[in-house]
Amino acid sequence: MIRVSDIERHDSDILILGTGGAGLFAALHALQSAPEGTKVTIAVKGLIGKCGCTRMVQGGYNVALGKGDSVERHFMDTIEGGKWLPNQDMAWRLCEQAVVRIRELENEVGCFFDRNPDGSLHQKAFAGQTADRTVHKGDLTGIEIINRLMEQVLARPVEKLQEHRAVGLIPTKDGSALAGVLMIDMRSGRFRFVRAKTVLMATGGGPSMYKYHTPSGDKTMDGLAMALRVGLPLRDMEMVQFHPTGLLAGDHTRMTGTVLEEGLRGAGGQLLNHAGQRFMFDYDAKGERATRDVVSRGIYAEMRKNNHPDQEGVFISMSHLGPELVRQKFKGMVKRCADSGFDLAAGLVEVVPTAHYFMGGVVVDVDTRTALEGLYVAGEDAGGAHGSNRLGGNGVANSTVYGGIAGDVMGQDIRKMGALRDPDESVLEAELVRACHPLTRSPDLVLPLRKQLQDAMWDNVGVTRTKTSLTMGLDRIAQVSSALMDVGVAPDQLAYNLTWHDWLNLRSLCDISEVIAKAALARENSRGAHFREDFPEPGAIEDSFFTVARQAGGSVEVGREPVEFSIVRPGETLIPAGEPASLVAAS
Repeated sequence: MIRVSDIERHDSDILILGTGGAGLFAALHALQSAPEGTKVTIAVKGLIGKCGCTRMVQGGYNVALGKGDSVERHFMDTIEGGKWLPNQDMAWRLCEQAVVRIRELENEVGCFFDRNPDGSLHQKAFAGQTADRTVHKGDLTGIEIINRLMEQVLARPVEKLQEHRAVGLIPTKDGSALAGVLMIDMRSGRFRFVRAKTVLMATGGGPSMYKYHTPSGDKTMDGLAMALRVGLPLRDMEMVQFHPTGLLAGDHTRMTGTVLEEGLRGAGGQLLNHAGQRFMFDYDAKGERATRDVVSRGIYAEMRKNNHPDQEGVFISMSHLGPELVRQKFKGMVKRCADSGFDLAAGLVEVVPTAHYFMGGVVVDVDTRTALEGLYVAGEDAGGAHGSNRLGGNGVANSTVYGGIAGDVMGQDIRKMGALRDPDESVLEAELVRACHPLTRSPDLVLPLRKQLQDAMWDNVGVTRTKTSLTMGLDRIAQVSSALMDVGVAPDQLAYNLTWHDWLNLRSLCDISEVIAKAALARENSRGAHFREDFPEPGAIEDSFFTVARQAGGSVEVGREPVEFSIVRPGETLIPAGEPASLVAAS
């Protein structure tokens, strides 16, 4: 059996967990802001630039640059899209700094984005926004951003721990600060404890506990599960965003759940039900251009009406725009659909709401600091910026904006910090025992349990919810969680033991699934991505609250805290009088 004495010990100054947009930007900014000689280490569950969700971004990057657009307009769209639940200071900083960060991406990182004939950045329409503000590189924006960031980081003196999985945040003995992070070197199966003065958690969310989901396969809520165990508060955990149009390619392919991006509907794509009828105007005056939560519920309602045995989802149609135009504007998606046997340009493609993004996360301040000294959180792991619903195009902007902020702040903060902190050895041992648990049980299959969890979350904690469904969902989650503890993994070969990591993935997913369901049960109204059929009203906007989940004594408790309207109050707006409500001509 692996003992604490077998753990390799390793020291750094700044440790960054994750190499998506947040992690890579943090590394670049930390190198600039930290004192000379500071050791910066990045650790990633896969390979740098080759895993995670940022590289999967299709749509683009929201930034207020267009004629008539403004930071104030972007901010109001973000607040109203989030149904007045966002942390307004975080939302404002996101919108304000996106303007700075997009110039940095172009002029310092080396990204090339699509342009208009006059040389200005081309910006397209995205749902829920009152301006064409989404900067993009065709429909492959994330690959452009992550490739250029990867090149910059690989060229700099950053220590790189690739294929290193974080399994535990280890505090000091008095619990007042973070000492470091326990990891598994997946290449050898050995444990490594890395001490650091500051640690950024940018592991990405990834609601892959649902039957239909979009995130990268390595995204299994590990960061939030670690934060929960170390006692940090998590907010908005009921807020799971379903992207309305996930490709439904069948159980035989891993392409099912892959996003067909928002730009399709922004460009005029139409959603058709099983009878070939356009239906979204039955649910919202904006039709297909309504926000993601509204369109997802519309599709889900049509799915429940349908009794067609061979059709589960609905269809997206683009052919009326002209097949050649569609092939030109949406090259990546046309090819992706063709690979799965569908003709996006000239035919119909079956789609289904797919778990896409997690608005909930660790409670942080506008500088990415948490309640635990030495720990910072940025990207999808952090809660607050989006409230109850994220606007398409705000995700990668959020990651790069707050990743850069985290790098700046960590580099400045370590100037005031003393020596590296010593860990609480009892917590270190507990996390080691937890990670090794499956190695002490008889080997069995993990995948059937993961499918059970995904079915439970889709059926009971999905697009629409009730007290009955959530209670049933909690029972089903508990059954999977309990059964998992009896499933073992062969301990004879730990190097690249993917079954072991599948087990650890499912452990994280079970832990966070319970929190999602409990937070959803505690919110007895409907806001944004959270819709209760038994409480369909949104509640008084002036009395808005966000849920806060904490783990204490082995159980999860959910409370609430009032939203602070620090910049604008309900009924007010920052858009000057006389300006049009929307700058999007076709809306």
